Amino acid sequence: MKCLMRSFVDCVSCSPFLGNESSDETKLVEGGGVVDVEAKKREPGGWKCMPYIIGNETFERLASYGLTANFTVYLVKRFHMQQLVAVNVANVFNGTANFAPLLGAFLSDAYWGRFRTLAYASFASLLGMVILTLTSAIRQLRPPSCSQSTALTGHCAGPSHAQLGVLILSLALLALGAGGIRPCSLPFGVDQFDKETEKGRHGLASYFNWYYCTSTAGVLIGMTVVVYIQDSYSWTLGFSIPTCLMVLSIAFFFLGTRLYVYVLPEGSVFSGVVHAFVAAIRKRRLQLPAAEDAAEQEAKLYRGQLAKGSRITRLPLTLQFSWLNKAAIVCDGEVKEDGSVANPWRLCSVQQVEEMKCLIRIIPVWAAGIICFVALAQQWTFAVLQALTMDRHLGPHFQIPAGSFATIALLTLTLFIPIYDQLFVPLARRITGIESGITLLQRQGVGLVISVFSMVVAGLVEEKRRRSAIAHGGVSPLSALWLAPQLVLLGVAEAFNAVGQIEFYNRQFPEQMQSIAGSLFYCSVAGASYLSSIIVAVIHKSTGGDGRPSWLNDNINTGKLDYFYYVLAGMGAVNFAYFVVCAHSYRYKGTPETAKVEAGEGAGKVK
Repeated sequence: MKCLMRSFVDCVSCSPFLGNESSDETKLVEGGGVVDVEAKKREPGGWKCMPYIIGNETFERLASYGLTANFTVYLVKRFHMQQLVAVNVANVFNGTANFAPLLGAFLSDAYWGRFRTLAYASFASLLGMVILTLTSAIRQLRPPSCSQSTALTGHCAGPSHAQLGVLILSLALLALGAGGIRPCSLPFGVDQFDKETEKGRHGLASYFNWYYCTSTAGVLIGMTVVVYIQDSYSWTLGFSIPTCLMVLSIAFFFLGTRLYVYVLPEGSVFSGVVHAFVAAIRKRRLQLPAAEDAAEQEAKLYRGQLAKGSRITRLPLTLQFSWLNKAAIVCDGEVKEDGSVANPWRLCSVQQVEEMKCLIRIIPVWAAGIICFVALAQQWTFAVLQALTMDRHLGPHFQIPAGSFATIALLTLTLFIPIYDQLFVPLARRITGIESGITLLQRQGVGLVISVFSMVVAGLVEEKRRRSAIAHGGVSPLSALWLAPQLVLLGVAEAFNAVGQIEFYNRQFPEQMQSIAGSLFYCSVAGASYLSSIIVAVIHKSTGGDGRPSWLNDNINTGKLDYFYYVLAGMGAVNFAYFVVCAHSYRYKGTPETAKVEAGEGAGKVK
């Protein structure tokens, strides 16, 4: 703790965001090159900074997943919530934590910068972890203990309003922390490399590999070792360990303060998008020049100026959503003598218009990913509840914690990605001639199909589990490893769809919208969490009543959880058909109006 405080003092004294503004500052221009604000006083640290950034990310992942992986079980066992209520609380929390990165990306780009956002978010996460740990350690902050016989009847005392308030406060702080850390951690590491040099580019490629490798290792440890301690020893100890690890994560982060390159906030891209939309609305009655010829039309519109030395790709004008092109029609008095815009709410460049079109084109594809994540979300909720009613023993003495079964999907994802890169891509490349083997949209589509099959398998396994549990008095002697097939399929689906989404957004968004690209992925996960809660509530209400248990009854042995899985499979099939339509009509970024797009890598091949 003493080391942490000393590091924080150093941070305040030398960081341009938390301390003296006259300290050494280094920023990156839009094209990726490094420009020091005060004559290059500090060069990018590159790998010198990585132990602190990667160490911070690894311990943060270990802490956050160690705290939340078993969260549904904690709500059921310690807060005496009904299983359905606990599932919905977990879904709402996950949704909020994944929507928050959109706010974090905005604050980082427009006001705080990545370093300051990460600093604030880290302390918010730590405070949330401390409060959640206190709910397990202090009896007054949770409902009174309940005997096993009382628990079986479902008459345990629930939490009071004050106890729920403390719990919600801890979750709100954790969500705020996630909102700042998730969109900024990876880009902050990227900032430490000079992409104008060969050494910087090579270092950056290795950084991505190490970042994902170590963060995945942190997640696995959090979901196995920490969850095992929570289940087998003590919730207080199991929550205290992640909290201490978060302290260590913050210490790592601040220890590198004197080495970091600080990228100053340059304004949010949201403002440019809004400017273009408002300008197009204001000029909606004007006529576009050369309405059928994109090249001639672009020559007569305001193209604007890119920053000197910028390597941002200038996007060609397209005729799709042509009414937006009116935002670039130049009227009297709208351009200053130096060529800049007099009023950004009345005139925007072709570049700004095409950037807004990129966002509009991506949204339908993004929406299709939500249903896939609804299926993926089940590994954290109902799969855990299924495991609680099955035989989780490996040998006579070791019992796998129910909250650790989701690691099967995570392990599958981790192991499948190298197989995909080293075996599938070269083989597919020889067949298709595409550098990446298949396009990113095709990759997402494969993931959607596999997620549908995973829900069908989940339904079949649940039907077998329920029959076995009823025949044996409530707890099935069936091995919980029967859940492995559906979890393996979910891991493969995530490797195709989720990873494909991340790469797709990063390739298709303009360079200055990369932070939005990262946060959009988390918004998809958030939308899935909220949608999952709505689906659960609707099915529970519509299938229950009149003395009959709902499909999602609190006692899953008397419910029809398998029917719920089949509903998700049906929704996934309909969603796949919608995705095919969206993918077929999608226009890749930078595709000229007269070009013919073939199935190509990421942005497609263009003739």
